[in-house]
Amino acid sequence: MIESDKNFSDLAAMENSDGSIEKNITTHPHHHFEENMASANLQLKRRKFLGLGLFGIASMGLPNRVKGFDNNYVEEFVNDIVASETDLFKKHSDSFEDKMKLMQKAWDEKDFRMVRSLSDSIRNTGIQAQNEYEDPGKPLLNGNQFGIVATLPEAWRIWAKGWKYYKVLALEEKAGIPRQAEPVEVLLGFRSDQVNSLAREIRVVEIDNGLLKEVTSQVYGVVRRGSERLCKVMFLADNKGSEKRQYLVFYGNPDAELPEYTTDLEVRGEGYDLEIENQYFIAKLSKQTGQLERMLIKREHGVELYAGGPAHAETPCIDWSHDYVAEDFFMKVRIQYWGECPDYEITRGPICTIVRRWGFPHSALHPIYNPSRLNINVEYRFYSGLPYFFKSSKMKAVKAFVIQTMRDDEWVFTGQPFTGSIWIGADEKVKFGEVDVANKHSVKGFGYYNKDSKDSFVGLYLDHSSEVIPDLLDGGSSLFYYNWHGTVWVRHPTIDGIKNHTIPEGAILRQKNAYVTIAFTEKDGPGKIEALRKELLNPMDSFSSDLATITSAKESKRSLARPGEAGDSLISKAVLWEALKSCIDQQMYISNVNLVELGYIYNLSVEGDGVVKVLMTMPHRGRPLSSFFIWGSSVVHRTVSKTIVGALTEIPGVRKVVVDQTWYPEWNSNLMSDECRKKLGI
Repeated sequence: MIESDKNFSDLAAMENSDGSIEKNITTHPHHHFEENMASANLQLKRRKFLGLGLFGIASMGLPNRVKGFDNNYVEEFVNDIVASETDLFKKHSDSFEDKMKLMQKAWDEKDFRMVRSLSDSIRNTGIQAQNEYEDPGKPLLNGNQFGIVATLPEAWRIWAKGWKYYKVLALEEKAGIPRQAEPVEVLLGFRSDQVNSLAREIRVVEIDNGLLKEVTSQVYGVVRRGSERLCKVMFLADNKGSEKRQYLVFYGNPDAELPEYTTDLEVRGEGYDLEIENQYFIAKLSKQTGQLERMLIKREHGVELYAGGPAHAETPCIDWSHDYVAEDFFMKVRIQYWGECPDYEITRGPICTIVRRWGFPHSALHPIYNPSRLNINVEYRFYSGLPYFFKSSKMKAVKAFVIQTMRDDEWVFTGQPFTGSIWIGADEKVKFGEVDVANKHSVKGFGYYNKDSKDSFVGLYLDHSSEVIPDLLDGGSSLFYYNWHGTVWVRHPTIDGIKNHTIPEGAILRQKNAYVTIAFTEKDGPGKIEALRKELLNPMDSFSSDLATITSAKESKRSLARPGEAGDSLISKAVLWEALKSCIDQQMYISNVNLVELGYIYNLSVEGDGVVKVLMTMPHRGRPLSSFFIWGSSVVHRTVSKTIVGALTEIPGVRKVVVDQTWYPEWNSNLMSDECRKKLGI
């Protein structure tokens, strides 16, 4: 096995325009990343300049004079087109700067309803800018690092029939801890000309003694940056401890369908009003705030953790953080006061459900007191097959302000479900009872257990760090009988016991915690908790790798492709996809963009009896009716556009068309093709 700092040329092969194959002279795995990002930024600038190109206006041709040799007119015409195309986006949208000017004008004129409308419009401008320009990070493997499946040993080529390209990565376990189905996440880059849909095409495969074995994977966070598409790939990995293992990531199969994997992770609900279940627990998030409201531990009779009663007039949840108390104890400012999440993102898949929420906390008299001082970003991650979930957070001070105290972790359980408490000190060992004075500011975890039912809930602190604030505390306190109705644990990360201290501008506080529910006894529970914390603090390392010397490529029993994914579809999928290009989004009128270009079609499959199934989305929830495209409505392009049913049933062998609509993943401009982006001037 060649480590990541070696030459990468043995891995990759380049495909010539005539279909022949040659070795790729790509060097170090990360060598071209900076060049690629520079190219991406340049292409973004070019995209702004060129606007629609010559694709944007239907039926537009060159004037007669252009067809001759009047070079001055050609130059004038091109300049006019470029100028109009440069202005196209401005003509149909407005910039952040323009909206800010309009909002200032409305504010000066005391037109506060207009201020509210413009603030919402600015928010949506921010969403689109995030989609287009947010830095996804540095990929483990970039688009130019790949191999050609045709160069693999024959047994592997046959097994991976239908896929054209692959990448190689490796995992190393360094802590000597056996792992089973551990989630691993990597950021990968792909050339746009080598893939149609990352969500449909990516398959992760482990190399095991010459055998290729597909592992459960999940693709999310897809973005386009210049000539590359990037995405996060999460997959489940096994390791006996202290092993290095190699994985192939296959892609480049236009016939691929969205993979279905067996999972115990079930998600019910919409938005952040979710109920998330695996084999260990059921977690219910608040439909108001998205906080973890209650949890059912799936053991014995199923103890339910909840925070009952009206609390302090907020909606009760077992997770009460994050918040701060303003100077002089004037008021509390907290995310528990949110009437709804100011902003959120949801990721759903067979391995993990991610719920991310952020915004400024509200006061008890919101919006009278409406400080924009501490931005709070909180993320939950719930996994399949694991007895724990993660919570990560980032709190950033956008201006200096004075507080009395701050909390970044607080849990409340009503009904006395536990009989004892535990905590982890600086020595990484579990202890029983209350935190002692010596460890007041060095707590590494907390928890509660029931000696009779063996139920437990333990928080493990995996990361607690800050910028600008030098005296971050790892302390906290526990009240086992809080007002005689429940159990409370709370952590204060800033200066303890000093009234009215300043949080400086730019200060950042981060945390990552794991919350575990396992069968716990006083005899074996501490050892389980300590071992799990060590495991979570020492995840497996992922790195780019050349393909190890293949001594014996063995034939696997089951091919990578499902029926219909290896060119064996009863009806050509290429023909079906091409037919769908005749389905135009008629609300874009003269742009003449079709559903495939726009990325509305998420999946396409063919059943044995001539039934074609289509999974599609809509661009936003203001356009919820996919039936507009399925069987027809008022048609603008009567001589051009077809309905999905009409286009597909024209193909011989298609007996029936079934179309389902989904909102996951949420559509955005990164799903549009390059051709579509040119037409729309993006």
